[in-house]
Amino acid sequence: MDMVNIKINGVAVSAPKGSTILEAARLAAIEIPTLCFLKEINEIGACRICVVEVKGARSLVASCVYPIFEGMEVFTNTPKVIESRKQTLQLILSNHDRKCLSCVRSGNCELQKLCNDLGIEDENYYEGTKNEYEIDTTAAHMIRDNNKCILCRRCSAICEKTQKIGVIGANERGFRTFIGSAFDMGLGETSCVSCGQCIAVCPVGALTEKDNTAEIFEAIADPTKTVIVQTAPAVRAALGEAFGMPIGTNAEGKMVAALRRLGFDKVFDTDFAADLTIMEEAHEFLDRVKNGGKLPLITSCSPGWIKYCEHYFPDMTENLSSCKSPMQMFGATAKTYYAEKMGIDPKDMVVVAVMPCTAKKFEIGRDDMDAAGVADVDFAITTRELARMIDRAGIKYDRLPEEEFDNPLGISTGAAVIFGATGGVMEAALRTAVETLTGETLPKLDFVEVRGTEGIKEATYNVAGMDVKVAVVSGLGNARELLNKVKNGEADYHFIEIMGCPGGCVNGGGQPQQPAYVRNTVDIKALRAKVLYDLDASMPVRKSHENEAIKQLYAEYFGEPGSEKAHHILHTTYVKRGLYK
Repeated sequence: MDMVNIKINGVAVSAPKGSTILEAARLAAIEIPTLCFLKEINEIGACRICVVEVKGARSLVASCVYPIFEGMEVFTNTPKVIESRKQTLQLILSNHDRKCLSCVRSGNCELQKLCNDLGIEDENYYEGTKNEYEIDTTAAHMIRDNNKCILCRRCSAICEKTQKIGVIGANERGFRTFIGSAFDMGLGETSCVSCGQCIAVCPVGALTEKDNTAEIFEAIADPTKTVIVQTAPAVRAALGEAFGMPIGTNAEGKMVAALRRLGFDKVFDTDFAADLTIMEEAHEFLDRVKNGGKLPLITSCSPGWIKYCEHYFPDMTENLSSCKSPMQMFGATAKTYYAEKMGIDPKDMVVVAVMPCTAKKFEIGRDDMDAAGVADVDFAITTRELARMIDRAGIKYDRLPEEEFDNPLGISTGAAVIFGATGGVMEAALRTAVETLTGETLPKLDFVEVRGTEGIKEATYNVAGMDVKVAVVSGLGNARELLNKVKNGEADYHFIEIMGCPGGCVNGGGQPQQPAYVRNTVDIKALRAKVLYDLDASMPVRKSHENEAIKQLYAEYFGEPGSEKAHHILHTTYVKRGLYK
């Protein structure tokens, strides 16, 4: 590798040819502040926070896009640089809604931190016209407040470049510029799929999920309601981050303890329903293979992906598994089987789901999600919302003991917990499908070919004399690429797993937000996924069809996978939406 030698603040630094000043500075343990920059997503040098002095240059340069050259001398903290950054922040604040005390991002806001670091106070540095915008609440999952937007364009970049949707972008020009949809439509009127990746990368409070925590506290306080909670596998891989714990901390035990102290009547695990999903989905896959059904079968666990398919690939909705997602299967089972078993009227049961995903807020309102005549799931909240509930209740998370889920809807296997990582659903399904087809015990349970955070993975497995071709995709831009190949006859598979968010649910739009510096320098997806794979490896039962609680459920209630009763309660239908609704 060709290296370039430069000096930064008088210190000799050697960096690969083609590096930017920002990248070279990081090699020297010097962090240049940024606002708009996201590696490989938004490298546009727009915010001008990262400006530095280069000896010989006529003006300050944006370090995130300025390439290094041999002998370059860079200065990152001169009075001229500091003054420029301060002036830029003052200009941003002059058109920014500064209600920091009531902002959900207060204390975790990149703009707020920069202002604190540079000593910028809450004053009107520049008087004059200030733009005012109506708050957009049309989407099921989020609120857009352009009064707080700083025009960094991270949201539009990830929507267009990573997810390949592009429903938001810069409208108007100059001082009138704002981020919005085509024709200034409400987000809920567009083909937005509710993935929430824009929220995850927003540095301020301009984009937030709709908060349902007050309604949940109210339900918990209602003595006529039985309020149960389920938690997705990916939540335990990230919740600790909201309380200062390192990325990659397993939060399961403390999470369960916190939920009990919040007052939920039962604390269950969505992993139970993930095992149930495998039973139904593996049966559906084998049925399609044996009886000439529509292939490839495509998984249906990710509601962002489902809505994307309905909008952008409506002719492929027949390929979708008819299985409800684990969250919805759990709610349907809770309000039928469990409600009957406990003598609870489904109308008096409130099911709360804690999810890494903002699209779950849209999913709970879909048609055909009411197996008991009422909504399968009443509230879907994000990992962030749960963290806020814990804080508001005065629960000291770091001092909590490790506790276990309640039974029977808290019993699960290793196959279920890896659902939160890209490739996890595929691996779990293969463990059950292969043993069902061959009638033999798998000597090795780890299907490592479908693991990892790559956007597209492919593998072929010989099962009972048949080559089964599979693909695993995460991120909707990658889904578009693969499905176009399938449609054009360039690729042929039997089974495809698609997750809407890059890296899968561990990187969902509802997970704790990390600042740009961390996103640019740490493989967050891999660290969170490792939590789940380590849990899987440590569990005594690692195959969904060996879950004793699932066996009991079928024996007592559903009969067998794919039965009429199971299909009525655990399966759903889809809509060919086209680009706009």
